[in-house]
Amino acid sequence: MSLEKLYIKEVGVENSETIIFIHSGTMASWMYDEQIKAFRDYHCLIPDLPEHGQSIGVKPFTIKDSAEKIITIIENKAHNGKAHLVGISLGGQIILQILSIKPNIVEDAFISGTLTCTIPETETFLKLLNYTTRTYAPVMGTDFFIKANMRSYNMPKHFFNNFKKSTQIINPDAFKRILAENMLFKLPDDLINVKTPVLVMAGEKDYRIIQKSAYNLIKTLKNSQGYIAPRVGHLWNLESPNLFNKILKYWMNNIDMNDILLKF
Repeated sequence: MSLEKLYIKEVGVENSETIIFIHSGTMASWMYDEQIKAFRDYHCLIPDLPEHGQSIGVKPFTIKDSAEKIITIIENKAHNGKAHLVGISLGGQIILQILSIKPNIVEDAFISGTLTCTIPETETFLKLLNYTTRTYAPVMGTDFFIKANMRSYNMPKHFFNNFKKSTQIINPDAFKRILAENMLFKLPDDLINVKTPVLVMAGEKDYRIIQKSAYNLIKTLKNSQGYIAPRVGHLWNLESPNLFNKILKYWMNNIDMNDILLKF
């Protein structure tokens, strides 16, 4: 594990229970601003992952290193040495890595939009990755592509400046690493022994491979529940924060969600 420290946004330190929110790829801690407002009665920790946001100088990004860094954050900053974990997309993959390493420090986990049906690291894939990086990285920070991505996620327009800044700060080499880690992620073998409660989510409009990943993940995790959030897509904490916050509160307080969500 590299020794550099991550930037961490921290609020509500006086509250007894800790939540750690882990953002998705090419984003930063700002993507959970609507959740911080709704969980003022919790101690909230929102790190910027390596090579993202205000942790841009912490490198290189890997899922394993990010997981180890967040484990250190839990051990040093979470109240009673345990935390509720929330992660979307890449953040969910990091949570799965944490669960495979040290599940006893996780109170429960909420993951959504998490890719687990990954592809082999073949020569063909590596060529495609190189091509994608060469063609997309130079233009991904332009207003045109930022707005196009926001439309694809149904992201409210007021996130434009944050999204643009987070995208533009990531250089092509970092983008390639982040994309490769995401697409080549494999479920850790030790997950089959994890007993920590996990809520596995996907948006009804999320990518089909994400929904398939969620279904497979439910079969792997012994103590998991799986639901589809209606009428939303991949980054539904931004698209529909009220629904996301309600489901997270229900999950953390063991309130039945069958009347709100669609069961896998």
